Order: sequence, then structure tokens, then C-alpha cells
Amino acid sequence: MLADQCEVARTFLSRGCGLLGRSTLPAGSGLLIEPCSSIHMLFMRFPIDAIFVDRQGQVVALYPSLPPWRLYAGHRRARYVLELPVGVIAATQTTIGDRIAVQPVTG
Repeated sequence: MLADQCEVARTFLSRGCGLLGRSTLPAGSGLLIEPCSSIHMLFMRFPIDAIFVDRQGQVVALYPSLPPWRLYAGHRRARYVLELPVGVIAATQTTIGDRIAVQPVTG
């Protein structure tokens, strides 16, 4: 499991804001931005792990420990990105080609 509490950003405003203004991303949490094929880290206060996933749920790019103020991270085939706390990619041994399943929590 990559995140057990993942927010979803699908509106223009929520995708544009992303994690800006936050000081941390707690363990077990994340942000799924859809649609999204690239991100920037301008004005971010902390590094993140970023996983880019295509329409079929396949990981197409990994950016572990993406530092603040980086201008670009992404992949042309990506449909969405998962922004996660640093260390999640390594801890879960996520690799390019893995399949990601997003399951909404009900109840």
C-alpha cells in the first residue's frame, strides 16, 4: 500500500494548488492529481516522492526525494501522479512497470 489516506485533486483549482502551503505530508497520506502528466516543486517547503502512472495503471516514471524548487518532473504518457512522503518509493520497492490500483474508501 502506497497511501491509506490519499486526497484527490481533480478540479482546476485543487490540481493547481496541490500541496502548496503545507509544511509536511504525514506518513500514510498522499495526493493523487488527475489528470496530470507533469508537476513543479516551486514554492514547496519539503521534498516528496512522485509516482507517475498511465491510463492503464502502470507506473511510467518515479521521482524519489523530489526536492523543493525543482522546475519539472513528469512523463508524457502519465495520466495521474501520486505525491507521497519521501521514502515511500523505496519502502514499497515500487518500480517502473508496476501496476497501481486506486481503491476508494467507502463507509
